[in-house]
Amino acid sequence: MPAHPYLAAAVQFEPTLACKEDNIQRLLALVEEAAQRGARLITTPEMATTGYCWYDRREIAPLVESVPGATTARFAALAARYRCYIVLGMPEEDEETTLYYNSAVLIGPDGIVGTHRKSHPYISEPKWAAAGDRGHQVFDTPIGRIGMLVCMDIHFPETARLLALDGADIICHISNWLAERAPAPYWISRAMENSCYLLESNRWGLERGVQFSGGSCLIEPDGRIAAVVDYGDGIALGEIDLARSRERRVLGEPVFSQRRPDCYHQLLSDSFLWNPQDFFGLYGHRPLPAGKTSRISVAQFSPGARVADNLACISAMAREAAERHGSELVVFPQRALTGPLAGGAGALPLDDAAVGALIRLAMTLRVHLVIGMAERDDNGCYNTQLLLGPAGMVGSYRQMHLSAEDRAWANAGDDWRAFDTPLGRIGLMLGNDALLPEPGRILALMGCDILACSAALKDGFTGAHPGSRVRQNYPIPTGADPLHWHLLRTRAGENNVYLAFANSINEAGDAGGFSGVFQPETFVFPRQERLMWREQGTATQTIDTASAAGGAYPTNVTRRKDLVAMRQPHHYLGLIK
Repeated sequence: MPAHPYLAAAVQFEPTLACKEDNIQRLLALVEEAAQRGARLITTPEMATTGYCWYDRREIAPLVESVPGATTARFAALAARYRCYIVLGMPEEDEETTLYYNSAVLIGPDGIVGTHRKSHPYISEPKWAAAGDRGHQVFDTPIGRIGMLVCMDIHFPETARLLALDGADIICHISNWLAERAPAPYWISRAMENSCYLLESNRWGLERGVQFSGGSCLIEPDGRIAAVVDYGDGIALGEIDLARSRERRVLGEPVFSQRRPDCYHQLLSDSFLWNPQDFFGLYGHRPLPAGKTSRISVAQFSPGARVADNLACISAMAREAAERHGSELVVFPQRALTGPLAGGAGALPLDDAAVGALIRLAMTLRVHLVIGMAERDDNGCYNTQLLLGPAGMVGSYRQMHLSAEDRAWANAGDDWRAFDTPLGRIGLMLGNDALLPEPGRILALMGCDILACSAALKDGFTGAHPGSRVRQNYPIPTGADPLHWHLLRTRAGENNVYLAFANSINEAGDAGGFSGVFQPETFVFPRQERLMWREQGTATQTIDTASAAGGAYPTNVTRRKDLVAMRQPHHYLGLIK
């Protein structure tokens, strides 16, 4: 790998539809400018040579070409001249099949290194292109291991994860992103959760009524934005240090060594390929509950060392949520009952009097409670979540992805847990689980409507946006937003679930926090969510998990799971190896 950090550039560019030669000349000028400024890796937007919004295959036919071809030769000459690497977005024709693809081509000083054909089509590609057939490859180069994704690919956490598992240092994501401020939360999440750089070239401008978002950028392995272009043609230039991406740590955790691929086989399934009402009701085994409109809350506080004090706080907050706000589900932080530093010494059995008091509380209030605790049984200790309800103990979950700190005292669980309630199907996950994309995805594939996440995350899972000059249609916001990116908001949207995230805060109130109830659709504005800062209290949101009565197909996104249904699991074998 390079002995020293080097510069990378994301080119932002507005192509003119069908004006291929003009687009190529302008692109070559921008790429050359980036190379002259010292960039060794340069990306261009998706479909940069031709424009994007094509009616059909016949319309784009005069503009497609093979790889290698005349256009790639022109960029290869530039790469040779400056000894740099270029990712070019273009429509590709396969000479053997004459199928068209939306492709990203990696070009180096010695010619074409490799090609990625967009594997997860957006609504526009099926009008003219086939879904990509080459999976997700990583290419070794003298400047690091490079993977490529095209726009919609990055909605699916599996794609970036496959690249990271194959050792990608940099993910070059080229896009025609729309319908929100950029840098987009999905981009930031994929960099952060995989602890690698993400070099993002997006287009800007208006084409056939579609407003694109700009925001081309370099995102660092911790999710920070190193350089960005908001509006207009331009170059985001930033530094890549491969030593940082190769640390493979997320919020300080070595999450890749914490993965449980032996428990991930469900990632290769396709639960939502069929009508979920039929699929989950097959053979009469565990059909989806009817669901309903309800109110759910998250509670945020600082658990202490005394169980009695924690129990009193839980009781008071549960009563407030249930009696004042009408909540039917209240989610509390990780180890809310036993305290954050309890470990093995403070772990309690499930038949402890304090657990009994919580069961009575849930039964008295006629409410469901999700509460974290340190559990002890004859086989050892566990970081555990309880789900309690009006009828008593519903079930429990033992954390499957233990943090480095918790591995010192706890055993890992070995099973995903989802429970049917009048509110819908509820899946349980604990703090460190949220740093990995696999747990939320598996629970979604199990048909969960709601994910209840109890956590004690300290910092680094949110990010701000200064505001954008790009005009967006109302009600898409363009102004400044101190919580533009929230990792758990991404988790909710990518899995089409309501996600109730209850995080602890420290006594000083300057770490942790940002608990919230997040909506199941990423691109619905105004956002239907409730989000806290770092104060003690509860946040409550109305949710709806029911479909229209009598319908043959689900009418609710938490049941249809549109985004989950568009997965391409035949590409995902690497996730379980």
